[in-house]
Amino acid sequence: MSGLGELDRPETPGSPGAWDERSRRSLTDVGGDEGGTDESGSRGAGAAASSRDRQSPTRARRSNADPVKALMHRHRELCERAVDPLEIAAGLEAHGVTDRTAARFRHRDVFSLAEEMYARVPRDDDPAPRPADPPAPRVRAAWLVLALLPGVLCAAAVAGLRLTDGRPRLIAAAVGALAVTLALRAALRRGPLSAATRTTGTWTCWLVGYALLGDGLLRTALAGGPDALPDGTADGAWPLTAAPVVALALSCAPAAVCAHLFAARARRKLTSSRGLADFSASVRPLLLGTFALYMGVLTALLTLTGAVLDEPAAHPQALALGALLLLARLLTVHGHAHSATLVLTATAAAEGAALATLFAGRLPGCDFLAVPVEALVAVCGPAGVPAAACGIGALTLLLHASRRLTRASAHAHADAATERPG
Repeated sequence: MSGLGELDRPETPGSPGAWDERSRRSLTDVGGDEGGTDESGSRGAGAAASSRDRQSPTRARRSNADPVKALMHRHRELCERAVDPLEIAAGLEAHGVTDRTAARFRHRDVFSLAEEMYARVPRDDDPAPRPADPPAPRVRAAWLVLALLPGVLCAAAVAGLRLTDGRPRLIAAAVGALAVTLALRAALRRGPLSAATRTTGTWTCWLVGYALLGDGLLRTALAGGPDALPDGTADGAWPLTAAPVVALALSCAPAAVCAHLFAARARRKLTSSRGLADFSASVRPLLLGTFALYMGVLTALLTLTGAVLDEPAAHPQALALGALLLLARLLTVHGHAHSATLVLTATAAAEGAALATLFAGRLPGCDFLAVPVEALVAVCGPAGVPAAACGIGALTLLLHASRRLTRASAHAHADAATERPG
């Protein structure tokens, strides 16, 4: 599992988290460096500024007289396309401007600096105001229906598997998997779970597939190979753990509702906050509350599906997987797809490596390869492998989200998700 330092690197040169080198130089030229400097550094910076002032006295006078105008010139595109001061504040924060930097432009915080920049942008016509009201009921109903489809179709597919046998069972499995995949893709292309960045779902499919088949495959590997199937599979049917998968599919709708609540309330706090630190402090409990709400709903769904399907609820590994998928999607929706993809890839690789080492341990002289997984299974059972892999991944993303999703730049376009036509 990669560390948080790897997660912090910018995803693309134009992403919200990327540091614009030109903006870094502009802040140094106009407002000074963000961090503190010692006396010698200050004298060096003053000498460099004096040299630039002698070379361009007109520019120096203009910057000293109106530093905000110089900052607006360097962020002209941001100011011109912004539809409200909040977008300018979020954009400035994404480029490294903090409340301390804003003080050097004679403003108490970034929000008041953004308000002046927005008010001073020349406009021929006032832009259409951003809708402050919630989406129309028809729009909200559309993405709610799409979010419900994966759970309904997954439950129908499992019922088809329970009621069929032989070739019809294979056909039902193939049709059900295709229908659930298409429904999930539609749910992720519209509504609060939609993202402008296109991401691959390969690793997500692997993780869900492991939740369905992984425990049976792990028991087979521990027993000695594919020929040593667990009890009750003498007819050739592979053991399936359907309850966690059905619960995860049904939780797609609660996840969409939680993502919508988080984005809407964070947007309101962005409007009412008067500083970046104030905003971060108010959004962090909101993020944790949203996460706890989803986990509570997922726990109830796991209990319900386990009772209906007469299967173990598989709470540890299913809860860890659900937390991992929710946090990965929230980060993707708010512009941090790189970190989500990185952790999902590492988690899937850990599960695959656990199975590979068990089979490789059957080779002569390679018994030591299977020792770590066998020890974990001996203590926690087959569920220990996915629970450990997904749990570590979810904890990593939770720590990362508590830093990234509490920044104003992550919510500059938070309300666009519910209005995106897909």
